[in-house]
Amino acid sequence: MIRNLFKRKHRLIWITFIFALILLWFFPSWTPKIRDEAGKVISGSVAILERVELGGKKQSILIRGNDSTKPVILFLHGGPGYPQIAYARKYQKELEKDFIVVNWDQRGAGKSYHWGMTEEDLQIDRLVEDTHELTAYLRTKFNQSKIFVAGHSWGSLLATWTVQKYPGDYYAYIGIGQVAHSPEGEQVSYNFVLQEAKRTKNDEALKELESIGSPPYQHPRKDTTLERKWVTAFGGSERNISSYKDLIKGVLFAPEYTWLDGVRLAIGDSVSRHAIMPQTKDVNLFESVPELKVPVYIMMGRTDYMTPSEVAYRYYEELKAPAKQFIWFEGSAHFPHFEETDKFTKEMLRIQEEILGDSIIR
Repeated sequence: MIRNLFKRKHRLIWITFIFALILLWFFPSWTPKIRDEAGKVISGSVAILERVELGGKKQSILIRGNDSTKPVILFLHGGPGYPQIAYARKYQKELEKDFIVVNWDQRGAGKSYHWGMTEEDLQIDRLVEDTHELTAYLRTKFNQSKIFVAGHSWGSLLATWTVQKYPGDYYAYIGIGQVAHSPEGEQVSYNFVLQEAKRTKNDEALKELESIGSPPYQHPRKDTTLERKWVTAFGGSERNISSYKDLIKGVLFAPEYTWLDGVRLAIGDSVSRHAIMPQTKDVNLFESVPELKVPVYIMMGRTDYMTPSEVAYRYYEELKAPAKQFIWFEGSAHFPHFEETDKFTKEMLRIQEEILGDSIIR
């Protein structure tokens, strides 16, 4: 009898465990309400995780803000295929007080990956149109004539091309980890890690870097991944945070993501890189985007060697725009908006005031 009770108890434990896994895998994702210090939901706040149709594909967006009448800022994540919905809320709480903050898993990335997507689905022109459609959706939803757009890394290219084509949609463009000239950036990045390997007498790094040689690489995806490993190791990617750990924790524990979304993210990251990176390997904004017709703010970490800041600064100097500023983040590398959140928030508030004045202009 005791043996039978033990078997039933053991079976119950396994059933409970399997049921818990199913819940974690399929349970609907959501985002917490925005509350004041007393725990009360802030009146007029907005906290929405939803799917919208862009270019015929359902795609996920996270919208959060303490006040639904504040200006909208749309963030375009990097990668390609490296979305922020799973962890951005950790870094954007203060920004939510003065903006409606929108994070979007781009087509093919994270929650917006669809099984069986092809390279044809991930052409840059299509992503630009997705951005335009999402902008129109947000302008209508919040009754605003224009919005702010911020692009990080790969997202800086997507944002630049979208603003170039649809300048009337945006108050200003904020470039973070700005890509400007892909071949030149790759060379500067490689030179940095090679010099650091020699300076620190890191034989393993030196051997691997010399094995792939200076760019252009013979095996672009494989060799770039190896080179970026050493950019990260030598502090050219992040100095004070680990976006990768944040992403993993977000996938496992954030309510905005299910474990199934995590699988989508892993597959989408590979598919997106494979499809989009060949389209960006020869990008030269000096020639293709010499002018933008909105105010431009470039924000760069001093030690960014993922998208080298010196190349971005040279592009800034040559870029024509109605107004422009280059903002250094001295304690950051490739993620200044996450590594120095207080400074980033203050800069964004200053930009909002410069563009809109004391009152919000619709």
